[in-house]
Amino acid sequence: MVTAVDAADVVAKPVSAQRGGLWRYILVRLVLIIPTVFILVTVVFVLMRITGDPITAALGGRLPADQLAQRIHDAGYDRPLIVQYFDYLAGIFRGDFGTTLTDNRPVTEVLLHYGAATLELAFYALIVAFLIGIPCGLVAAYRRDRWQDAVLRTGAILAYATPIFFVGLVLKLIFSIWLGWLPANGRASTRVELQLGSVDPPTGIFLVDAIRLGSPAAVGDVLLHAVLPGLALGLLTAGIFLRLVRTNVIGTLGAQYVTSARSRGVREYRLVTKHAYRPALIPIITVIGLQIAMLLAGAVLTETTFEWKGIGFMLSEYLKARDFVAVQGIVVMIAVVVAVTNFVVDIIAAFIDPRVRY
Repeated sequence: MVTAVDAADVVAKPVSAQRGGLWRYILVRLVLIIPTVFILVTVVFVLMRITGDPITAALGGRLPADQLAQRIHDAGYDRPLIVQYFDYLAGIFRGDFGTTLTDNRPVTEVLLHYGAATLELAFYALIVAFLIGIPCGLVAAYRRDRWQDAVLRTGAILAYATPIFFVGLVLKLIFSIWLGWLPANGRASTRVELQLGSVDPPTGIFLVDAIRLGSPAAVGDVLLHAVLPGLALGLLTAGIFLRLVRTNVIGTLGAQYVTSARSRGVREYRLVTKHAYRPALIPIITVIGLQIAMLLAGAVLTETTFEWKGIGFMLSEYLKARDFVAVQGIVVMIAVVVAVTNFVVDIIAAFIDPRVRY
């Protein structure tokens, strides 16, 4: 919420000083990405080595001792840990995250192939979160301390407190098994997947590929398959957005400029939807970065529940196979995505709200 004093302070500063403050803020945030990613990479590397070398973890007991020792030597896992660590860092700088042990695929290929599916799922979940969380938050603020507010706040608590896999199972039970309205699993029907395979080059995002295919039936099929996974994952963030919007709209309604508008006879509904709405969105923008991390974490359970073959689904498969090379690469990439997303969100927030950088 920007008060008159805050606005006056910002206006009073020379334009050059304001621009300098913005660029300094961007530079600092950009530099902070490096130690953040470095620490995350180091932690993941150490945790993956606590139980021993990845080859023994994945293939121990399934290969003779001499073959296992040869595989460990060929991969370099019998070298000192510090040497392995610096080799791994050098590989990351080259874009090489190693090769999976179970299916012998470059981890980078796995990330590119399945990461698009997770990105698509996160996009659907954010749409659900915005469409449900923001309007319901406005209603809760407008009907503050009434039964509508109590119902919506209770729903918000249930939305982000209920395990995602349980929400997914309930949605599948109701809309797929009992009512038969929506498909229970997958990203598209087998027929549509085969059609999307003819798109050259494929993006991996089924909705984009279906649009490029020029088939309304394929687009509809992809969207039908996305409803339940997007809803299950989006409700988690929608509950957080609802409470954020409600709290900030109520706070903005007590601001001086809103009080002045109210004294001039402006209706309460207009105060909420016109005067208090936009300032209340600033905290949501700053929180989106944190929600991306939550969405990626929730994608593991969501993709497993709905057999949505994205990076979360593959992470669970590699964990079950004890393929720690693949797990390490996927976790590091998720950490990088979260760090970069937070950087982008911070920059957007700085452009929207000058107080962030002053």
